[in-house]
Amino acid sequence: MKIAIHHTKGTFSARWIAYCKQEQIPYKIVDCYKNDIMQQLHDCSALMWHYHHASATSTLFAKQLMYAVAATGKKIFPDFNTAWHFDDKVGQKYLLEAIGAPLVPSFVFYTKPAALDWISTTGFPKVFKLRGGSSSDNVYLVKSRQHAIRLVNKAFGKGFKHYHGWSNFKERVRKYKNGISSVYEVFKGFIRIFYTTDFAKMAGREKGYAYFQEFIDNNDCDIRIIVVGDKAFAIKRMVRENDFRASGSGSILYDKNFFEINTVKLAFDITIVLKAQCLAYDFVYKNGKPLIIEISYGFAREAYDPCEGYWDKELNWHAGKFVPQNWMVELMLSR
Repeated sequence: MKIAIHHTKGTFSARWIAYCKQEQIPYKIVDCYKNDIMQQLHDCSALMWHYHHASATSTLFAKQLMYAVAATGKKIFPDFNTAWHFDDKVGQKYLLEAIGAPLVPSFVFYTKPAALDWISTTGFPKVFKLRGGSSSDNVYLVKSRQHAIRLVNKAFGKGFKHYHGWSNFKERVRKYKNGISSVYEVFKGFIRIFYTTDFAKMAGREKGYAYFQEFIDNNDCDIRIIVVGDKAFAIKRMVRENDFRASGSGSILYDKNFFEINTVKLAFDITIVLKAQCLAYDFVYKNGKPLIIEISYGFAREAYDPCEGYWDKELNWHAGKFVPQNWMVELMLSR
């Protein structure tokens, strides 16, 4: 077997390549953006591509290409069950509700009157989100009916930008003050106030729907559990100061004692039901019971390097360092 790998700086691909070299696994680097990608794959049995939600170009065709490759009988990572719902919180709502998973109660509306009718009868606070984005981008705590109405008017009016330069700059400054970012990152954020991202320019504004979730209070963190094949690992992400959002905060704890084994089992069980290769689950707790906020196949590499160990599917703990990207390559080699 030869594995085709699309290599992009800052993604999983460098670790995939390193593992293939280490284990003498045949591989070749391909370019999924080239018109002849199918010809590039003729001598390969699998394709691995860690495409990113903030890449304007890959969002145009990555899933379609990967599923087309899978139709020829080749293995792919991520496969359909793992990634069709990637960066699509609305799609995740339908999926998790369909299988009876414990999702934070979520509400989506495709007309302004329907959204306003719901607002008139529901209680607050609620959380408003766009279907895409990560690190708490475009996530708002809605404390009043009036605020909800303003958001709905915008959702069915001019819409929402995908990138907010000033908010991003303030977040980079916050991380710098907390010692988890660099002066260079702050400088880049300052420039972005005046020059938006290529993705934001290409994607335009998000509009035509409104998506809300219940606000689950009394959580000073979320728990992220990632399942890759028959292994799982976890981190605890603390919320920002004077905020309710944990994703992207940069404040992470790793001690194994922070993670309830029943929640780890739940992540394994859902992954099995969904027949997914790799899924990251963001959990909060209500009355001691875990609820899923959202899921994703991708995650930041370095944030998980300090993890103290992992669980196998029998929930046995294996202490020590590991490289989860290696497990992804092994999935391509398995029958």
